[in-house]
Amino acid sequence: MAKVKVKSHSGAKKRFRVTGSGKFKYQKTNRRHRLTQKDTNRKRNNRASGVADATNTIALKQLLPYNR
Repeated sequence: MAKVKVKSHSGAKKRFRVTGSGKFKYQKTNRRHRLTQKDTNRKRNNRASGVADATNTIALKQLLPYNR
Protein backbone atom coordinates (compact mmCIF):
# COMPACT_ATOMS: atom_id res chain seq x y z
CA MET A 1 0.00 0.00 0.00
CA ALA A 2 1.26 3.47 -0.86
CA LYS A 3 2.29 5.95 1.82
CA VAL A 4 -0.16 8.80 2.28
CA LYS A 5 1.35 12.22 1.68
CA VAL A 6 0.71 15.01 4.17
CA LYS A 7 -0.38 18.38 2.84
CA SER A 8 1.68 21.43 3.70
CA HIS A 9 -0.16 24.40 5.22
CA SER A 10 -0.65 26.97 2.46
CA GLY A 11 -0.39 29.97 4.78
CA ALA A 12 2.80 28.71 6.38
CA LYS A 13 4.35 28.01 2.97
CA LYS A 14 3.95 31.66 2.05
CA ARG A 15 5.30 33.03 5.32
CA PHE A 16 8.21 30.84 6.45
CA ARG A 17 11.48 29.60 4.97
CA VAL A 18 13.82 27.08 6.56
CA THR A 19 17.45 28.10 7.09
CA GLY A 20 20.39 25.76 6.72
CA SER A 21 20.49 25.12 10.45
CA GLY A 22 16.78 24.19 10.53
CA LYS A 23 15.42 27.44 11.97
CA PHE A 24 12.37 29.14 10.49
CA LYS A 25 12.83 32.59 9.03
CA TYR A 26 10.02 35.06 8.34
CA GLN A 27 9.56 38.67 7.24
CA LYS A 28 8.48 41.09 9.94
CA THR A 29 5.16 42.93 9.78
CA ASN A 30 4.20 46.62 9.43
CA ARG A 31 6.17 47.36 6.26
CA ARG A 32 3.38 47.63 3.67
CA HIS A 33 1.56 50.94 3.90
CA ARG A 34 1.27 54.14 5.93
CA LEU A 35 5.04 54.27 6.33
CA THR A 36 5.29 58.05 6.56
CA GLN A 37 3.84 58.21 10.06
CA LYS A 38 5.88 55.32 11.45
CA ASP A 39 9.11 55.99 13.28
CA THR A 40 12.33 55.54 11.29
CA ASN A 41 13.82 53.30 13.96
CA ARG A 42 10.75 51.07 13.87
CA LYS A 43 10.92 50.76 10.08
CA ARG A 44 14.64 50.00 10.20
CA ASN A 45 14.15 47.22 12.76
CA ASN A 46 11.44 45.67 10.59
CA ARG A 47 13.76 45.43 7.57
CA ALA A 48 15.60 42.44 8.98
CA SER A 49 13.98 39.04 8.83
CA GLY A 50 12.88 37.45 12.07
CA VAL A 51 13.60 33.95 13.32
CA ALA A 52 10.79 31.91 14.86
CA ASP A 53 11.19 31.01 18.52
CA ALA A 54 12.30 27.50 19.42
CA THR A 55 8.97 26.85 21.14
CA ASN A 56 7.18 27.29 17.79
CA THR A 57 9.46 25.12 15.66
CA ILE A 58 7.61 21.92 16.58
CA ALA A 59 4.34 23.35 15.30
CA LEU A 60 6.01 24.75 12.17
CA LYS A 61 7.56 21.38 11.36
CA GLN A 62 4.08 19.87 11.44
CA LEU A 63 2.72 22.61 9.18
CA LEU A 64 5.63 22.23 6.74
CA PRO A 65 6.42 18.51 6.78
CA TYR A 66 8.67 18.41 3.69
CA ASN A 67 10.74 21.55 4.37
CA ARG A 68 13.22 20.22 6.91
